[in-house]
Amino acid sequence: MISAVNGVQDMEELEGQKHDSRVYKVVLTGGPCAGKTTVQAMMSTFFENLGWKVYRVPEAATILLGGGVKFPDLDEEEVYRFQENLMKTLLQLEQTFFDLAAGCRRNTLVISDRGAMDPSSYMSSEEWQRLLSNNDLNNVTLRDARYDQVIHLVSAAEGAEEFYITSNNHTRMEPVEQARKLDRITQQAWVGHPYVDVIDNSTNFNSKVRRAIEAVCTKLGLNIGDRLSPESIKRKFLVSSLPDKKAFPVFEDFDVIHDYLSSSDPKSQARLRKRGQNGHYTYMHTSRKETKINGQVVEVRTNLSSKDYERLYTQLDHSRQSVYKTRRCFLWNNQYFQLDIYSEPCHPRCKGLLILETYTTERGDGLKRPDFLDIVKEVTGDPFYSMFHLALKD
Repeated sequence: MISAVNGVQDMEELEGQKHDSRVYKVVLTGGPCAGKTTVQAMMSTFFENLGWKVYRVPEAATILLGGGVKFPDLDEEEVYRFQENLMKTLLQLEQTFFDLAAGCRRNTLVISDRGAMDPSSYMSSEEWQRLLSNNDLNNVTLRDARYDQVIHLVSAAEGAEEFYITSNNHTRMEPVEQARKLDRITQQAWVGHPYVDVIDNSTNFNSKVRRAIEAVCTKLGLNIGDRLSPESIKRKFLVSSLPDKKAFPVFEDFDVIHDYLSSSDPKSQARLRKRGQNGHYTYMHTSRKETKINGQVVEVRTNLSSKDYERLYTQLDHSRQSVYKTRRCFLWNNQYFQLDIYSEPCHPRCKGLLILETYTTERGDGLKRPDFLDIVKEVTGDPFYSMFHLALKD
């Protein structure tokens, strides 16, 4: 495979960009079963594709509670000491990533899964004031000065009750009514921060994720075109040859491997994706059926852990082979593009294949395409260039 490289090619360019780079700190908060972990992963992928460096701060409470802590076993003082140590752990985890971001030469996004005000939702006001006093902390420093933006994701228990589940998180035990109460208390904990966006459940979950990402892009003043528009469709173009790297604007390359899974339903497809740089990967499961919206096949994407990926990998469709490619991501003329550079081992039909993709609301010739690429033709909807066909062994 082609090794992953940064589109910024030399130290002079890096030094030149250092003064223009920025660090933006976002905290994802909300009640139980709000989608914070998934939004964090999807937001991370979106900004990485834009060329940003992204750090994801894990939820401190999940780490500690996963170690066997059970609140019914603790007395009142032990609960307080746990909450105090939870705060210390949270602050140190964040500081580790804040320090890394401060030294980064690229625009950097730090996304915290819950923030420093969240513990106050699980304590009485007296206990919270005691914690602040004992640790020389205050609400203004923790709430207003620590993060650039707060995204509150409303719990599924409020407006999407059919999706409120506890079985997929061993630390989540709250019944629906308690989850609603915690959601309201958590919202109140962040009142006073200058930039709070509340993302409710008035749309489906995919749109909820999109709205959260849009909220961050808006505050950052990023021109992302119609990449996140619900009316966007994916258009694909065949490219004749790969130009020199210098012809591209700043880009990011990712190593990508696609594998199809066996299915008993001939009208459905399921595939795995492994995507990353420099040996660090994210994993995704995608399923699709013949249902279409705006002429586009609907795909349902689920982020996976490495363990889940390995488990599903045992269910490969042996009539298809792995598809290897480098995905080159770049912005051109305020439009976001991905160039898939197929690589070996592969079927002869994939050898030298270059496919340019973008999401756009533009139909027909209204879409401006990169002028440094020799585009042969549009192949949107052509089954020959579908990955399902390209992976076929025969």
